Amino acid sequence: MTSVSHLPSIAEAIRDRLDTLTASERRAARALLANYPMLGLETVAEFSARSGVSPPTVLRFTARLGFANYAEFQRRLREEVEAQLKSPLAKAAPEAGADRTLSAFAAAVSENIAETFRLMPAGEFEAAVALFADRKRPLHLLGGRFTDSIAHYMAAHLRILRPGVDHIAGQPDNWRDLLVDFGRKDVLVVFDIRRYQEDLVAFAKAAAERQAAVVLVTDQWLSPIARIAQHVLPARIEAPSAWDSSAALIAVAEALIAAVTAQTWPVSQERIKVLEQLRLAEDGQ
Repeated sequence: MTSVSHLPSIAEAIRDRLDTLTASERRAARALLANYPMLGLETVAEFSARSGVSPPTVLRFTARLGFANYAEFQRRLREEVEAQLKSPLAKAAPEAGADRTLSAFAAAVSENIAETFRLMPAGEFEAAVALFADRKRPLHLLGGRFTDSIAHYMAAHLRILRPGVDHIAGQPDNWRDLLVDFGRKDVLVVFDIRRYQEDLVAFAKAAAERQAAVVLVTDQWLSPIARIAQHVLPARIEAPSAWDSSAALIAVAEALIAAVTAQTWPVSQERIKVLEQLRLAEDGQ
């Protein structure tokens, strides 16, 4: 039996199939995404009432996602919730032996990266690149306890390509001071993976309320930020370890950097030339 960790999450499946659903099924889908996964754990009648569609529509919607019945749909949702909440202690004990660890980890990381790109929604990726490439839109990047280094890494590259790139660092209490300048032109990029951080969720929500565009890079179970993000880029993070792997997240960040570089090259190459001249001038002092 395939582990739930190696399957697309239900939220991913919904986003991937949204354009193929009927109008009433899309209403059910959007209601679930807006209150994911809790709405799906309610009864068919409650799901129906809260999404404004009929009970048969709810059942047709879950069937379109590939589930034989509503109970199977809910079972998968519960498995996802359990996976989201896993701590290092709750994961399987690491196997002893350096050779086994190396081969198992290499296979898992390779599969994570391959599956991440195979399942990446092309439209979401292209839309994110277009936002990042727009020099008129201030770009802010932020990550969590283990992912902020990726946000910093990505900001360092994008800052070479275009102006107006900011890595949000420091104490969460100081982040609020930045919000006063956020508006409809700002773009916030957030990296948030399971055991999702409440401070990241709160900041992203506040940015969205100020009409900033939010782009989320997350895991396959989707951070709660997905409810308010304009674009969501999920990556695989499961690994044979007490810790999750960030390799696929870094691969997504590097793919975004490469795509922005290609899209902005006629302008960004001149910027890079100036930066190189400045470096040479400093070295000559």
